[in-house]
Amino acid sequence: MTTERKDEPLSDYYSGKRILITAGPTVEPIDDVRFISNHSSGKMGYALAKIAADFGAAVTLVSGPVHLPPPNDITLINVQTAQEMYQASTNVFPQTDIAIMTAAVADFTPAVKTNGKIKKENTGDEMLIRLIKTKDILAELSKQKNENQIVVGFALESENEIENGIKKLHSKKCDMIVVNSATQPDSGFGGEKNTITIITEKGISRTFPPMLKSACAVEILKMITEL
Repeated sequence: MTTERKDEPLSDYYSGKRILITAGPTVEPIDDVRFISNHSSGKMGYALAKIAADFGAAVTLVSGPVHLPPPNDITLINVQTAQEMYQASTNVFPQTDIAIMTAAVADFTPAVKTNGKIKKENTGDEMLIRLIKTKDILAELSKQKNENQIVVGFALESENEIENGIKKLHSKKCDMIVVNSATQPDSGFGGEKNTITIITEKGISRTFPPMLKSACAVEILKMITEL
């Protein structure tokens, strides 16, 4: 799908806007060979970056490791770990009008990264890895934002999706949350489609049928203009 700049109200709104988007997974190293990560493909964030750039926005995309070509006319910052994504996002955010946090950031990272490769024969029958929490990027940006900035979060949920999405919206203090289901066939990681509900801090909620992630991106960008 391409916008072809036909939606003039969106082009008028986004032209010149500075948008920060995070996308993809993070990779948390256990040793030089093994890591903790997730199945995020980055497709939703990359679709948002492309559509926002088509509408004339100046887009900075902070991306974990994915197998996607970057959209044209954006600034791409490649990162690996949650800490690197946190640092890149907080560096860019002060010069940003809108931040859209689509990345699936690891909640935990190994407390100690082992140099080299952990040998199986050296671990016995069990290998215990102590994990510590990563920094909460969405909550941090919401805490830093001024009255002219907008912060949008994403919530991938497998049960009580709307209820949990609303809880995340309020606990992270963001302006809008996009809830997508991990249990629907046309939703979640990897696929070309998503099934989303968009909820704003003002209590507006809109649920959409399964659609291509590029179409989801347009609806998300439309909803942002109403904040």
